[in-house]
Amino acid sequence: MRIIHILNDIQEIGNGIVNVAVDIACQQAQTGHQVAIVSAGGEYEKLLTVYGVKHYQLLQTRKLRNIIRASVGYQAIVREFQPDIVHAHMMTGVVLAYLFRGKNRYFLVSTVHNEFQRASVLMGLADRVIAVSQVVSDSMVQRGISEKKLRIVCNGTLGSPRTRPLSDYSPLPLQHPAIATVAGMYERKGIAELIAAFEQIANLFPDAHLYLVGNGPDREKFEVQAKETSVSSRIHFEGFVREPQRYFLSCDIFVLPSHRDPCPLVLSEAREAGCPIIATHIDGIPEALDYGEAGLLIPPSDSNALAKALRELLSNSDTLNYWKERSHQNLGRLNVARVNQETLAVYDELLPNHFLAMPM
Repeated sequence: MRIIHILNDIQEIGNGIVNVAVDIACQQAQTGHQVAIVSAGGEYEKLLTVYGVKHYQLLQTRKLRNIIRASVGYQAIVREFQPDIVHAHMMTGVVLAYLFRGKNRYFLVSTVHNEFQRASVLMGLADRVIAVSQVVSDSMVQRGISEKKLRIVCNGTLGSPRTRPLSDYSPLPLQHPAIATVAGMYERKGIAELIAAFEQIANLFPDAHLYLVGNGPDREKFEVQAKETSVSSRIHFEGFVREPQRYFLSCDIFVLPSHRDPCPLVLSEAREAGCPIIATHIDGIPEALDYGEAGLLIPPSDSNALAKALRELLSNSDTLNYWKERSHQNLGRLNVARVNQETLAVYDELLPNHFLAMPM
């Protein structure tokens, strides 16, 4: 099978969409398929070369002059590579692949990673639409995407070609008890509630520290919020870390207090490390935590509920150890090999009727 993945870039900056696409592309190439990625480029180009994934440079910024160039460049790439499948992971890519399919005999597949964006309805232009969780699938149906097109392939990142085996990492010398999150510094990630909850419980646990791992446009606002607390010296902004596994191995509690999160990869990584997890009951998070079997679920945007959950875990070692054990169970479905197999199955639905169904 000849497969093209198209996305905006392949930068190594913690973008889950990019990470999923790179994982799948490398897996597909490793299992014998001819695979290419079309993007503006980035640090993952070296990894793609190792796995035999061809990279085509294509800038897809949404300016008229560049869109014209991108359409011409895209058509040239397709004529050269002759894909059976074009898999779009972002909205610009799915529009390009749909509008400029022309006489090229390929099927178009899209993955909806962030359904809360209004323009995500454009992903429905594809012949098959992959949703990363049941909640995302339901949302796309409500937006008018046909159920016949939709397939669910939940995210998983264990065994990723982007990372080393967990045994290769050693824990960081954090101050304990250590509470940590690994997330982009965006309002929708619930960082403000996490800081507020930590301030509520900090006096009860005077040795506790909070580690915020990640970067993003709202970081400065969160830093101001932290400085205004009475425990600012115990709140640490760690910035973006390419390999956060050392934080997972060292922290006592991992928290993901998102307001919106279709199917976060970070939860599979935290579970692999055996972190006791507190996360919000929103979007694809419950699915990623086996509907509360692998982590404590709390309401979103509720710092009081988060503070209560933190108190429960920090004040009872038996409860903490219970959730540590639960977190580490049922990890098989979070493997990238499973994601790849289910994605290929979506392709295979289309390809048996390749010459009957393709546009002429």
